[in-house]
This record gives sequence, structure tokens and C-alpha cells, in this order.
Amino acid sequence: MPVKICGITTQESLQAVVSAGAAYVGFVFFPKSPRNVDIPTARDLALAAPEGVCKVALTVNATDAELDAILAEVPIDMLQLHGKETPERVAEVKARYGLPVMKAVGVADADDLPALNEYARVADQLLVDAKPPKTADLPGGNGLSFDWSLIAGRRWAVPWMLAGGLNPENVALAMQKTGARQVDVSSGVESAPGVKDSAKIAAFCKAASA
Repeated sequence: MPVKICGITTQESLQAVVSAGAAYVGFVFFPKSPRNVDIPTARDLALAAPEGVCKVALTVNATDAELDAILAEVPIDMLQLHGKETPERVAEVKARYGLPVMKAVGVADADDLPALNEYARVADQLLVDAKPPKTADLPGGNGLSFDWSLIAGRRWAVPWMLAGGLNPENVALAMQKTGARQVDVSSGVESAPGVKDSAKIAAFCKAASA
């Protein structure tokens, strides 16, 4: 079961992710997030990640100039667009940078499901996440889940990853309920906002692979 651990900020956390066998490691480029990393830090972390671990840059409504600055310094394998980017913007980013693009789509109720089909036509992967509250400062990483029955048994034209409120205790059930074949976690493996817990990372990866 491919696991993505998002919001890595330290070498210690990176090594915990690698040791646990996660397939993806995510770096957050969003100043409002407690998991935000600057470009030099992200570069050092990405260079330390072993070959075979997919290095993902999470951005939120980033401009071309912002993406240019990240990709000029950080060896990234995939871009994750976690804002209000339109399908047209997703296609633009793919064409400009030639990297796989994962588009996060927030789900709260059935009305949010058609957007998944729209983005599946242009993105390389989908991240099916819990829709943040309107008052939230963060588009993700809020530790919230959604009604998994909304997507039970659904498939799209591209691979997809389940996110939103996952942790070592519920990830196996979430996978069973939704049929997810990939999972993403951030706050669910932390001891405090932005502080990754190596034991929780190991437990999450073990539970997802059981």
C-alpha cells in the first residue's frame, strides 16, 4: 500500500519516513501552514531522500514565479496543487513543468463529487481530501475526515489517494470502507502541529500495509 507522509520539515522525520517504507514524501510550500518549509530546507531534504521515494511539492494557488523558484532549487518528482486551481490551471502547470500533477479535491457531500471527474481529465493523480471548514486557514492538514461512504467503490480515470483525518488507528478501516489503494497523512502522525512523531509514522505505515 503506497503511503504518502506530508509536511516533512526535518532530516529526522525524513529518515523516519524512509525507514517506515513510505512511497511518497511531501514538502509544504505554504506560509500559513505549521509544516511550511523554505526552499533551502526543502532542497536539503529532497537531496537526502533516497531514489525511489517520490518527492512531492505541495503548493496552494501558486503563481508560475513561485513554482519556478521552487523547482529551480528543489529536485521534485511531483507537484501537488492543493488550492482552488481550476482544471485549466492544472493543465497549464503540467504543460509548463513536465512533471506529474496531483490535484487535491475537498469532499464534504455528494455535491463535491463531480469535481473529481473534472480534475481526473487533466491531473495525473487525485488526492481525495476532507473539505476544510470555511473558516479554516489551511486547505488541508486539519485532521478532519469526511463520510467515506460517499466514495466507496468509486474509481476515476487516474490513480487516487485518500486523505483527511487519517491516523494509525483508522487508516485500515478507511481503506476497507473506500477501496483506497493509496493513503496520505500529515497531522495524523504528529505529536504537535508540524512536529512529526517517528513512532506514529511507523505505526501508520504498518497499519496501512497490514
